[in-house]
Amino acid sequence: MSDVVITVADLRFTARYEAALAPVTCRVFRSALPFANKLIQTRWSGEAAWVPLGDLDLRIPVENATSHPSRGDILFYPLGASETELLFPYGSCRFSSKVGQLAGNHFLTLTSGLELLTELGRRVLWEGAQPIRIEAA
Repeated sequence: MSDVVITVADLRFTARYEAALAPVTCRVFRSALPFANKLIQTRWSGEAAWVPLGDLDLRIPVENATSHPSRGDILFYPLGASETELLFPYGSCRFSSKVGQLAGNHFLTLTSGLELLTELGRRVLWEGAQPIRIEAA
C-alpha cells in the first residue's frame, strides 16, 4: 500500500507513511501536500539527496529518528542543530551536517521504485538539482 507518489524529474516512486512511528511528522507533512521543490546532492551525508528548507519551523518533535537510514528511507529533520531538511538516501548514508552527525525522523519508506535509486543518485551528482514533487497517492 502506498500513501504518496514521489516524482523526481521523470523517475516515479511510491512510499508509505510510517504513521505509527512518526505520527506528528506524517500528519504535518500530509497537510503540506503537494510538496514541490528541488532535490540536490548532500554535502556531508554520503549517497543521499536533500531538500534544504532553511529556518522553516513546523514544531515537529524528534520521533523515529535515525542517523543511518537505509536506501529509500526518507527523513525529515526539524529545525535544530542544523537547518530544516528532507533527506532522500539512494545508497549508503550517515546523516550529517557541518555541525556533525544528525538524526532525522524516518517518516516515509519507498514501496516502489527502489531500482531507480541508482539513477536518481547519478542525476543529482552529475546533472545537478532535480525537481521533486510529493503528492497523495
